Amino acid sequence: MKLLSFPVVTLIFLLLPILPSIIGDLNSDRQALLDFASAVPHIRKLNWNSNVSVCHSWVGIACNDDGTRVIAIHLPGVGLFGPIPANTIGKLDALRVLSLRSNFLDGRLPSDIPSIPSLQSLYLQHNNFSGEIPTSLSANLNMLDLSFNSFTGNISTAIKNLPRLTALSLQFNSFSGSIPDLNLPRLKQLNLSYNMLNGSIPSSLQKFPISSFTGNSLLCGPPLTDCSMSSPSPSPIYLPSPTTVPGKQNAGDNKKLGVGAIVAIAIGGSSILFLLVLAIFFCCLKKKNSDGTSVLKGKAANGGRSEKPEDFGSGVQEAEKNKLVFYEGCAYNFDLEDLLRASAEVLGKGSYGTAYKAVLDESVMVVVKRLREVGVGKREFEQQMEVLGRLGQHPNIVPLRAYYYSKDEKLLVCDNYPMGSLSALLHGNRGTGRTLDWDSRVKISLGTAKGIAHIHSEGGVKFTHGNIKSSNILLTQELDGCISDFGLATITNFSGPNSRGPGYRAPEVIETRKSTHKSDVYSFGVLLLEMLTGKAPIKSLGHDDVVDLPRWVRSVVREEWTAEVFDPELTRYPNIEEEMVQMLQIALACVSKAPDMRPSMSDVVRMIEEIRQLEVYTRPSSEDSKSKDSNVQTP
Repeated sequence: MKLLSFPVVTLIFLLLPILPSIIGDLNSDRQALLDFASAVPHIRKLNWNSNVSVCHSWVGIACNDDGTRVIAIHLPGVGLFGPIPANTIGKLDALRVLSLRSNFLDGRLPSDIPSIPSLQSLYLQHNNFSGEIPTSLSANLNMLDLSFNSFTGNISTAIKNLPRLTALSLQFNSFSGSIPDLNLPRLKQLNLSYNMLNGSIPSSLQKFPISSFTGNSLLCGPPLTDCSMSSPSPSPIYLPSPTTVPGKQNAGDNKKLGVGAIVAIAIGGSSILFLLVLAIFFCCLKKKNSDGTSVLKGKAANGGRSEKPEDFGSGVQEAEKNKLVFYEGCAYNFDLEDLLRASAEVLGKGSYGTAYKAVLDESVMVVVKRLREVGVGKREFEQQMEVLGRLGQHPNIVPLRAYYYSKDEKLLVCDNYPMGSLSALLHGNRGTGRTLDWDSRVKISLGTAKGIAHIHSEGGVKFTHGNIKSSNILLTQELDGCISDFGLATITNFSGPNSRGPGYRAPEVIETRKSTHKSDVYSFGVLLLEMLTGKAPIKSLGHDDVVDLPRWVRSVVREEWTAEVFDPELTRYPNIEEEMVQMLQIALACVSKAPDMRPSMSDVVRMIEEIRQLEVYTRPSSEDSKSKDSNVQTP
């Protein structure tokens, strides 16, 4: 018996010296995590307390096989906000994976975190960290994702000293300066897009696609434009003052006109201008007398009442009543006279005209838009209609079915969408218990983004939507978002809403009155903020205030970093915090004040699709238990 117990006793004596260090290391990890939890507020409750096992019970914590050290922290989308203090997570010197993505963390990233010697993967995307990247980085890092933050300064040259790095994501920050020559043999994924980088792309990185560098207007070299084509503007040439050139002053005096000649020219010019104005006046008067009867014909027939077909056909002349132009493949079988006899209901007055729902005899319902202030001739109007008909062949675009053009009336005919608009569903059912759930909002946003991206890609650089807003997002029975009212800005004299706030308009559009692809992206970003916050960016019925959504969201995010920015209607749906934070980051990227910092619509589609994939593969269903909900083990 004594012989059998000897090995056990020996083993105990061998373990005694190292047992305190094992317990001490795990205890120090526990204390570092508790310090972090007490210093960093969090919306979702963490079940971290010293009375239960760190390795088997704490949410988001993983230990090594023998349960002696914490090696991974997974806390995506749990509502962490505020700065991370030093000497908390940085004390976990056995940590390999840290994922704090999709939270509200801000301030500078403590240098003791990325320098943890054992750290292999660092996921901090979709937060609001600022300042420069710490210069001390773990040589074992193979995944570094700092995208969708507010980092500034140059890209740290310390990244060159990471021989195991396979993926580097720094997109959507405010990095400036040139790109360091990152000659990393294992680097397979690189994204530096949408920063403020300049100079030429190092040769070691020219193998990566354009999407890795887009959104940096001052970058050049393969795969972007050749640096020789982006040479700086020439310096201005200053000519010497005439008084400094000898012998030229008298020549200048000889070319001066006398006072009499100037007076004669002024009198002659005024006389010609007066005669020209008089001629134009008589021409307009004659035209008014000859056309006045036909222009007012429809209105006079009803004694000034605005009802039924005269609402959208008052300027239609008898000789032109069958010139309704249908698009190829349209299944409707009626002429303009049938349309004008149909009962009409006003749906609303938009930026480009008034929309009516017309019910024809065969119970076919269509929407007729009566355009106002069309500033182009018939030929240019018809050419634009051809373009709109071609672009409308997309499942997320409201297609035009027919149009009508006369001197006094321009009509567009399209399908009726009984589900109404996104604006009506977002703001029309408040307090009734009926609202759009999160999945429907993401689906509508994705469909709308696809429609706008199609308009941009197929219409060309100069073709824009120009009027993106929630009332122009119509919904199918399956709640797919379809964009309407596109391509009308170029043929109308409409100069934008006359409201006290910017609404959906980008800052540069307010100044120049010209829309671009990037201004469309800004408008879509405001639309996303409207979907996330439940607040309308324009003056609504019964409310005198006009919310500048981008400014309001930035102020809440900057000052508090709480969940107060999100629509209270969404709080009833569990497990969506991470997805909402990521959608918020996409929206804030879209409403960047500098157009070059905004993503393209194709990039926006890709980012929203990634949220949908996250929703499908990682989010537990609403029926799952709360414990399972709070312990999502994703990077």
